[in-house]
This record gives sequence, C-alpha cells and structure tokens, in this order.
Amino acid sequence: MATTQHQRAPGGGQPPGPPVRVPFPVVDEVARHCAQDAEPSTVHIEIHLPGRVDEERLRSAFAAALARHPRALMRERPRGPLARRCEWELTEHPDTDPVSFPPCAPGALERARAGALDRAPALTASPPLRLDVVREPDREGCVLLFTVHHTALDGPACLRLAATAAEIYSDSPAPPSPAPARPDAAPLPRQARTPALARPAQVAPGSPGPAPVPGNAMLLAELPVPRRESGALYTVNDQLMVATALTVSDWNRAQGAPGADRRPLRITMPVDDRTRGPEMPIGNGTRLVEVGFAAAELTPGTDVAALLRTTAERTRALKAQPRPQLGHGAGLLTVPLLPVAARAALTRGLRVAAGPWTSTTLLSNIGRIPYPLDFGDAGRATAVWFSAPARMPRGLTFTTASTGGRLHLALRWSRTLLGERDGARLLDLFTRHLAATSSEAI
Repeated sequence: MATTQHQRAPGGGQPPGPPVRVPFPVVDEVARHCAQDAEPSTVHIEIHLPGRVDEERLRSAFAAALARHPRALMRERPRGPLARRCEWELTEHPDTDPVSFPPCAPGALERARAGALDRAPALTASPPLRLDVVREPDREGCVLLFTVHHTALDGPACLRLAATAAEIYSDSPAPPSPAPARPDAAPLPRQARTPALARPAQVAPGSPGPAPVPGNAMLLAELPVPRRESGALYTVNDQLMVATALTVSDWNRAQGAPGADRRPLRITMPVDDRTRGPEMPIGNGTRLVEVGFAAAELTPGTDVAALLRTTAERTRALKAQPRPQLGHGAGLLTVPLLPVAARAALTRGLRVAAGPWTSTTLLSNIGRIPYPLDFGDAGRATAVWFSAPARMPRGLTFTTASTGGRLHLALRWSRTLLGERDGARLLDLFTRHLAATSSEAI
C-alpha cells in the first residue's frame, strides 16, 4: 500500500509528516463490519452529458476537486489483531488515479454499470471511488459513471465532488446552493397503528432463476415528475413514498407472500441535513429513519389522497426529530471496549439475527439536483441516476433524482431474490402507482 510519509516533498524539500488519522464514524464502522464480497456495498452514480469531455482537462479538474475536498482522500489504515479502532488515513494526493477512459465501444455503458455493482473500489487506496468516462460509437456525448465504496462515502458527497470538478473544468463557479429545507419542530409522527415490535413484511421472492449469480442487478427509467396541486402539504418525496409502499404491497400480494395482508411495511428513508455548498462535509452524512404503513392502508382501492396526507405528516415529523444516523443502538456496537475483530463478529451476528425485523425496502430520493453540473463545451448534465446497495435481507432499493423536470429512477435488487423479469414487473407497478399520486389522477 502506498504511503505518503516516504514520499519526497516537491522541490527536494523535507518529506511531509505522517498522514492524518481519523477514527471511523459509527456509520463507516458498521458498514465495514458488514461488508460482503458477494454483494458489494457500492453507490453507483451516472451523469449524462450532451458532449464529450477532454481527457486531460477532466483528470486535472477532478484532481483539483479532490484537493478542495481533502476528506475524500482517505484510505483504511492497517491495524493489528488487537486494535480497538478502525481509522482512516487522509493522504495529500491520490494513491491511484481514480479517472479512467475505457475504450469507446458498443456496450461500454452496460459493462461500466455492471462493474459499478460487482466491484467495489478498494478501501486501502485513496480515494475509495472511481470515475469511468464512458463513450459509445452510436451514442452522442458521454457518461461520467462513478462507483463509490459506501463504507466511506455516500451519493450526495460524491455528487458534491462532481459539482466542484464541473466548476473547475468549465472555469465558471456555480451559484450558491440552497441549504436543504428543514421542517419546523413537529410532534412525533403518526405512524401506522401496528405494534412497535411487529415484524415488517419483506419483499417476496420472485423468479431469480435456477442458479442465481450473487450480487445486484439494476433497471433505470426516466419518468415524469408527478404533479401536485398548488399549496399541497405533501411533497414529491411523499408521492414517491406512497408509490413505493403500494408497489411492494401489490407485489407481495401477487406473489402470495404469507401475511401479505397483515404485516406492516417499513420503508427506510435517508435524510440529509448537510449544506450543499463547497463546505459540504464529505463522508456518510445521511441519517436513516423508517416510515411505517399498516397493511390496511395499502389495500386495493386505497384512498391515495388520504394516504398522501398521512404520509406527509409522518415524513415531516421524522425529518424534524433529532436522531443518530443509524439509531440509538448502533453507537454501542462501535464503543472501543473490545478489539475491532470482536466487535465485527458481534455486529455481523446481530445483523443476521435482526434480519427478520429489517425494514421492507429503502427509498432514497436525492430530489432536484442542486448543481448545474456544467462541463463547459461538453454541456450541462441532461440526466443523473443514482442507485443504492440492495443487499439481503432487504434485497430491493428505489433511488430517485430529478434533472430538467424529469424523474430518474434506479430500481436495484439482489439477484438471489429477484430476476430480470421481476425487476420489469416492479417498474411497471411503480410507474402506475406514481402516476396515481399525481394531482390529475386524485
């Protein structure tokens, strides 16, 4: 592994000191303990540009962006068997060049997408991400495809890096980004009327095939943003939440899942309170909350308008309530009373034991992309897709972002749970239920 303390300083001066060490935050350590090679924990991001970027200019711009956000220049520090902490080392420069330009060839984008799901960047080399600039002979423009190790970074943090690189590449600083809107203090959410310890429904298995290959698969779609009446109390995020709940409920019912009409659904929703400007903290910065739905709320013929209002009350209150990123119990797993190896084994064991109580699915709505992502002569982004890991026991995630008035949806699933046809059926269900939340349909 490359180290910075033995490198010569520019101009022949004294070498720099040892790398700065940063203890793993709770989110990073729990993710590190639960990492699996069979289902890599990667975040995939692709930014579509109408033109093609210059190779050297982009490499230079991205290197400068990393220098402006030095927290991204990290690698996992080696540790002994009795070490009590996981630590990041912050490096002055990348250990390896994260930018690559695969050959311009047919099918290059599909191969890059598959690589983003199947191969996580190494945590032992700085930075823990890679950027493939994908071009195809029959496709105009190019795609900037990021693969991020979710132990180290999340999607919004990587998007901030991309935005900084765009500003440097185009030599046109972007206007200030608005801070995320935070709801006023609110009472505890009116959750579904189900026992607090009730086991939630899980996504019913589909037809993954006789010998499914481990890992994730993905389906991308571009949809219209559902309309809302002026002054509506619910948001597009609430419409997405309702569409997700109805989709999974319909799917489970059609698959004949045991308890499909009795078990509640719980949908994990990341909440990000960070500023979007150049000072945005880089790392895993979202906190996870769970939105509950009683089975009785998701029956065929449900009153969608009423469900939207109820969901809005729940999500607004959950966003306003202070809460640790992974809840109050996760921090106990990372207290350095035991060696890291012992805590890792305990964390993995608890994850398996808690599998039946894991939330049904995850909906991660990035919302309207807050940056122009203007790459000068290569143009502004015309579409941005994200996808979040879909490891078992959830096995299914919905990730959305909007650009240019269009909604970009990534449906990602575990190949041990669902097959390609199952993904297409789920997309059809989601499209139909999202359209049903539009003000024109209510």
